[in-house]
Amino acid sequence: MRIFSHLPRLQTPLTIRKMLLIVFLLAGLLPALMVSLISFYQARQALRVEIKHDLQTTGKAVAEHVDRVLNERVQNVRSWSQLGIMQDLLIEDIDKRLSMFLAETRKSYAEQYLSLDVINLKGHIAASSEPAHIGQPLAIPPEWMRFQDDDQVITLYRLDHQQLMVSAPILSQNTLQPLGTLVVTFNWRVIENLLDHAAQHSTELALFDQKLNLLAQSSHWSDQQHSLHAQAPLISRLPLQGWQVHLNKDHDEAVAPVHRLGMIFIVVLGVTLVCSILLVRPIAQNISRPLEALTRYVQRFRQLDAIAPVSSGPVEVQSLHQAFTDMVAELAASEQQLTRAAKLAVVGEMAAAMSHEVRTPLGIMRSSADVLLREPNLSEDGREVLGFIISETERLNKLVSTLIDSARPRAPSKIPLDLQAHLQHVIALLQAQAQSKQLTLSLSASAAVVVEADQDQMTQVLLNLLMNAIQILPKGGHIALSLWSDATHAHISVADDGPGVPPAQQTHLFEAFFTQRAGGVGLGLAVVKQIMETHGGTIQYSTSPWQGAQFNLTLPLANP
Repeated sequence: MRIFSHLPRLQTPLTIRKMLLIVFLLAGLLPALMVSLISFYQARQALRVEIKHDLQTTGKAVAEHVDRVLNERVQNVRSWSQLGIMQDLLIEDIDKRLSMFLAETRKSYAEQYLSLDVINLKGHIAASSEPAHIGQPLAIPPEWMRFQDDDQVITLYRLDHQQLMVSAPILSQNTLQPLGTLVVTFNWRVIENLLDHAAQHSTELALFDQKLNLLAQSSHWSDQQHSLHAQAPLISRLPLQGWQVHLNKDHDEAVAPVHRLGMIFIVVLGVTLVCSILLVRPIAQNISRPLEALTRYVQRFRQLDAIAPVSSGPVEVQSLHQAFTDMVAELAASEQQLTRAAKLAVVGEMAAAMSHEVRTPLGIMRSSADVLLREPNLSEDGREVLGFIISETERLNKLVSTLIDSARPRAPSKIPLDLQAHLQHVIALLQAQAQSKQLTLSLSASAAVVVEADQDQMTQVLLNLLMNAIQILPKGGHIALSLWSDATHAHISVADDGPGVPPAQQTHLFEAFFTQRAGGVGLGLAVVKQIMETHGGTIQYSTSPWQGAQFNLTLPLANP
């Protein structure tokens, strides 16, 4: 049945009636809408100014707190290095009195310090808050800055693994000659905890030095600078010139109260709109009645065999005639497109059915070739031809299987699967092929990882990835599989030292019929991506440590 038989009745008066309704509604509601929008804009701007002022105040307070913490740590190091108990370094702290003092001091400051160490002139630890460190050399990062604090030389070393080392020399009270150095390891996470404590209501904080190097950050800090941004400098008696506290705040969350007020206004506007329609509709009906005669005339064009008359009459009627004839032409084109799409769908179903039917003659050809190969009097040329038949039938069979898998993937039958044991099984299947090309196939997995997955489909995923690597790599190549997990997901990486994939082709890597290998079909990776998605997982491409290809797979862990 042609689609022209379902054409709706043309209602020109109804269209005009809607236009009149819109005109009346705009005349009544547009001023109120404009006033409301201006009010919302002013409220939003005022809220932004208040939030920026709050960010400035918070940043200044945080900067003062950071400076106070750092200054206290420096003062502690300076005063401790001048205590009389430090003179025990003359006798190498034989009675461990100095070590006990350091341990008690560190304990009294809770999480502020990680360790307190006294090193002798040879660079070895003579006393420490950690007894196991005594006698060992102390690894000290490169020097960051050095300054005088009340005639005492204080040295700060560069941040390393969330640790800030501060040192001061220990001088003999009699000769004023150096006896050693007090090295205090400050827990830099104290600064980050301070920033986290101040990061409230979607606010992000970070501490930068004069070169804008990131020193500390709150847990949700991002490098993206939001529209609501503030900076507060550190004003310190320490040589920390140029240090700043940066604050970011998400704009949408900051102006959420204004947005909620806007939603309330939209609801009120909708109620007002409905009431206005009920009042204005009778007026619009009275105005649209004179156009009913024109509507009945245009409705005759619904018949397929109708002959379009010559366009005449007022300009408005001629425009309506042109619009209707254009619509008929577009509907005719749409009918042709629908017919072509239906034919393509039938062709696709026939292709899927033929793919299944092709396997039967392929199997007969393969078995017949195997029987002929057992003939004792077969010539060498005959054996070569039969070898061609066998290899080509295998290739066609693989092509048919891939086409069926990509066209009609089956739903996974998930069971608890130990990925470590499964990876070892797949490697054992391909070890012979790898050895034939002198390839090294290795697995790195520290513990068992269990997921809910279809064992056959996961085997297909791993075989596709590993077979691609084996076919592409030259002799002597390396293929490395790694397995690890986090709190919610299992992670598998398949890396090689082959040529990799050029950046221009990486975006098409998982598309159907895209391949780099001569003779390839380009459906393997598409099937792999399809299987991973049905398992709730992902697959991504990256460059391996050898500058080759690396595929990263992620699967959700099985529920305990």
